[in-house]
Amino acid sequence: MKRPLKTSLFFFLSLILLFSCKENEKGETATQATEDSEELVVVVTKTQFEGNAMELGTPSDRPLPTVISVAGMIDVPPQNIASISAIKGGYIRDIPLLVGDAVRKGQALVTLENPEFVALQQEYLETTEQLNYLKSEYERQQVLLDENVTSRKNFLKAESEYKSAIARSEGLRKQLLLVSISPKQVEAGNISSSAKLYAPIGGSVSQIHVTKGMYVSPTTEILEIVNTDHIHLELNVFEKDINKLQKGQHIHFKVPEVSSESFEAEISVIGTTLEENRTIKVHADLTGNDDVLFLRGMFVDAQIEIESGVKEQEQQLTLPESAVVEQEGRFYILILETENDDGYSLRKVEVQAGNASGGLIEISSEELNPSDQILIKGAFEVMPM
Repeated sequence: MKRPLKTSLFFFLSLILLFSCKENEKGETATQATEDSEELVVVVTKTQFEGNAMELGTPSDRPLPTVISVAGMIDVPPQNIASISAIKGGYIRDIPLLVGDAVRKGQALVTLENPEFVALQQEYLETTEQLNYLKSEYERQQVLLDENVTSRKNFLKAESEYKSAIARSEGLRKQLLLVSISPKQVEAGNISSSAKLYAPIGGSVSQIHVTKGMYVSPTTEILEIVNTDHIHLELNVFEKDINKLQKGQHIHFKVPEVSSESFEAEISVIGTTLEENRTIKVHADLTGNDDVLFLRGMFVDAQIEIESGVKEQEQQLTLPESAVVEQEGRFYILILETENDDGYSLRKVEVQAGNASGGLIEISSEELNPSDQILIKGAFEVMPM
């Protein structure tokens, strides 16, 4: 009797365990299905929608132009860059500037000190004083020659010494001006052991290579000034696309390390020399971006429009690039399903992405209709993974 009882008890416990496992499996399946559904739909409250400046819009059938994608950087013309160095060497006595400081043309930048400055001023002053005597002697010999009192040889000697002194004085005067020392101050007896370097252009200090007390030679670059009033794009275009380029073609570009905003430019100069990497330089002037701070050296991704549009049969629906979110190499948008007082219900839909230009991107999907309301601003922040 004991053995059948044990067998029955074992059979009963096995049945309980089996039913428990099946119930757990059903529960797990239901939970997974709910999670799958939540991955496809996101609910945004009215407060979230307004607080994040989100926006709905419909796809457009506006044709996108044919473009060439190129890379490049932001630069300025050579005449807008000034490398400051000393004509004569010396020790840095004062350099009150920092990188980024704005300077105006003619502003004092650096003070140099060198005993050679004193020797140069002394020589100029002595030559100038000697010039007065030689001028008088030359004029006296001129009068004597006219009266046949002196020989022509004496006159020519006085003339030679006088004109040599003039040349020497003028040469020393030019040297003083090169080191920014006023000859008039020297003639007045004001001799200084220091000289200042002045800004040849207005702009901002981009580099400083020296410190106070440091000795600089004429070959030492002390600092650099950059004027960004005429900033432009310098693009690298491969030789296969050279014949597609024309002056005046429109360009859309982005600075990927700064923002996803698209800016505009226009081709102004097309290079005529092929570089070692089989590209040519193309310069483009920025248009309509006066309120944006661009810095020399920023890398850009640009698209050059080589055709204004496409054929009608090739047109596709387009959306702002902010409406399309890339996840692991696939592209998605959020389509409005329902809207009520509580908020918005948005469905995640995968799309095929095409060409992009001017902040717009071509898309296609069997689940997308031209009348659908799409989240065109704020999609990245709420797109479910």
